[in-house]
Amino acid sequence: MADLEWDRDFALEQSGDDEEMLAELLVLFRDSSASDLARINDALAAEKAVAVADAAHSIKGASASLGVEGVRKIAAELEKKGRAGDLSQGRELAAQLADLLAAFAERQ
Repeated sequence: MADLEWDRDFALEQSGDDEEMLAELLVLFRDSSASDLARINDALAAEKAVAVADAAHSIKGASASLGVEGVRKIAAELEKKGRAGDLSQGRELAAQLADLLAAFAERQ
């Protein structure tokens, strides 16, 4: 499994060094990424590459803003492949993304 690579200090800085704000942002990230992951899996089942890319893009941006580099990397790769219409590794990348998101949720 890919490494989570979370820079908590960066995330805290992004929230204005406000622990409560960071906690709220992390809940929002957890919820939105779960929804986006479901969209990815649905789009993979329907073989809709653009929809995969769009949902992966959402996760990529949110994870980048919170310094969750491991998630960002996998989401970026999934987005890239989706934009290229290549879903051959889609399920594998989505599974890696799911594992990393679950590992991140456990750290909260």
